[in-house]
Amino acid sequence: MELAFTDKEQAFREEVQQFLRDNAPSEMQRKLVEGQNLSKDEMVAWWRTLQKRGWGVGHWPKEYGGAGWTSVQHYIFNEELQMYPVPTPLAFGVSMVGPVIYTFGNESQKTYYLPRIANVDDWWCQGFSEPSSGSDLASLKMKAERKGNKYIVNGQKTWTTLAQYADMIFCLCRTDPTAKKQIGISFILVDMRSKGITVRPIQTIDGNCEVNELFFDDVEVPVENLVGEENKGWDYAKFLLANERIGIARVGVSKERIRRIREVASKLESCGRSVLEDTVFSQKLAACEIELKALELTQLRVVAHEGKHGKGKPNPASSVLKIKGSEIQQATTELLMEIIGPFAAPCAGHPDCWNESTDWIAQITPAYFNNRKVSIYGGSNEIQRNIISKAVLSLSSV
Repeated sequence: MELAFTDKEQAFREEVQQFLRDNAPSEMQRKLVEGQNLSKDEMVAWWRTLQKRGWGVGHWPKEYGGAGWTSVQHYIFNEELQMYPVPTPLAFGVSMVGPVIYTFGNESQKTYYLPRIANVDDWWCQGFSEPSSGSDLASLKMKAERKGNKYIVNGQKTWTTLAQYADMIFCLCRTDPTAKKQIGISFILVDMRSKGITVRPIQTIDGNCEVNELFFDDVEVPVENLVGEENKGWDYAKFLLANERIGIARVGVSKERIRRIREVASKLESCGRSVLEDTVFSQKLAACEIELKALELTQLRVVAHEGKHGKGKPNPASSVLKIKGSEIQQATTELLMEIIGPFAAPCAGHPDCWNESTDWIAQITPAYFNNRKVSIYGGSNEIQRNIISKAVLSLSSV
């Protein structure tokens, strides 16, 4: 593969960089650098700024409102946003359900939902995991029973990210309980304002309520909200999850965090010298940077071959990106924790060890805890290794 970006791709990167300098709110950038949460309004306003530029769904085909970017342009765009940093477009709509709709949905669904996703008129969330169906997702139990022109949905979903903001949810539901578990599943779009849906927040170890559990009690959903064919939802889910796993690599996020590590390390000293001068620490940081460079090259290789597996078919190499990307994200938060040492347990109110000049440290510990989950969501790393052994290694041994 060609390891250098073309002149056109470099020009596109510079165009994105200039747009960010001209349009990205500095306060939003500061919050993200320090690990603070953004409000829904802040995120939506920024995504609509991107959409006005034509970049909200830039990787979508032009016929569906996108810019028709190449896979490399999409990669560059996400990397620059993550490194700046500013929020990348809402993945649940733009990178997950949107491509499912324009690949497998009917014309009515494309006409209605795709423009609303692009303009963030609907905030989407993902209804896959259940209390007893996480890594073994095909064992899910939430039922959608067809009665006339409606489905009656009953069951529970959990770990639903940002469901407290959501207008719509895409769900995997069991529509044929007698079929083999992967076959009897359908992909259904549900209005979160429907009668019978209850959202309950789950407080995570970092103190936030980013995820939720959802209860569906006799929720009525129009049959036209079925995407594709009934009982073919597992195929659509695999397509969606492959897209999610490529995104989870988040090379730009790890690059920004390494920049942050160097910035923080330069502010702190250990035994009278910069933390960066410590041999053991510098070796750990160098090892992490090498792993990140290898991940970046692997992701570019996957991007270069995108689409060669056929329309709607996932690339099993996305599992490699998911494993290494999540491990590197966790490693970088561990390095930040190591730098700040005792300040990882801030003692607010004690002026000897805490004051306004050290407020920026406060979000490092929550970020460390929050990143424990990245090796689980999107399909746990153990499951990804199974996929690699079956779909990648078995082929290479033939």
